[in-house]
Amino acid sequence: MPAASVRLADAVAVFLGTIAVANTRRGYAIPLERMVRDFGADTDVAVLDPDRVAGWFTFVWGGCSAKTFNTRLTALGSACVYWRRQEWLAGDPLVRLRPRSVPPDNSKALTRPQVAAVLELDVPLRERVLWTLLYESTARAEEVLLLSVADLDTANRRAVVTRKGGARDVIVWQTGTARLLPRLLAGRKTGPVFLTDRKARPSVALVDVDPSTSRARLSYRRAAEVFELHTTGLPGGPYTLHQLRHSGLTHAAEDGASTPMLMALSGHTSVRSLARYARISAEALGRWQAERDPAARRRNASR
Repeated sequence: MPAASVRLADAVAVFLGTIAVANTRRGYAIPLERMVRDFGADTDVAVLDPDRVAGWFTFVWGGCSAKTFNTRLTALGSACVYWRRQEWLAGDPLVRLRPRSVPPDNSKALTRPQVAAVLELDVPLRERVLWTLLYESTARAEEVLLLSVADLDTANRRAVVTRKGGARDVIVWQTGTARLLPRLLAGRKTGPVFLTDRKARPSVALVDVDPSTSRARLSYRRAAEVFELHTTGLPGGPYTLHQLRHSGLTHAAEDGASTPMLMALSGHTSVRSLARYARISAEALGRWQAERDPAARRRNASR
């Protein structure tokens, strides 16, 4: 049995406070704060009823995509696990709910012409460097945005990043980034690589502030907003920052990169996690089929 009565609002606030990654915290807050609003802030966590929770969850998110449904369910599940560890909750209020199967989506990678169109957009230097680096390195946007100047080895076109899960790893870029990056740094030796346009608020941690300009580290949220804004007018747009990573991995696979090489590029530790990024695009499949078409070979031979 739970050791003590704990208000739902307090339990939610304490749990969210344990999540260090801001983007994850914001995502988890969506279903949890909705639960507080609908069930009442003073509701005792220990008496959350599985039937009522299942009915509420299905009513609120039952009409959403499988991905959204599962994301919200994962957030609530993580909170329940934490509450049980604190002995605020004995049972499982989510016992009546199950994740939905998500149909595979093989269309997320941009084509090479689409990537070229993105990288040729007339945008500020910061965006050009960020987008080029994301595509060339295939790193996650969160990893790249956490880079500080001290993490860079510009002479060897590489940097040390903190991967998902906390592991330290190396990413490597190509000529596009190598030509642009020195212009962005403009001689800076310390501070975040990617900065906001305004000076940081006093509450921002010093590690996230450039001492020479007093500007703060660019957030993922703002970087994503800017990218979507600029790609809205492109065919199939707007795009997401994640699509640059996805596209880079897909194009590397099409160019013959081995599985170990793709895992080194992506930072994945399992082939299963990598698989959805390394799917061959429809355009590459079409080119391959055209090259091996017997009729095409006969036409070429007769010329």
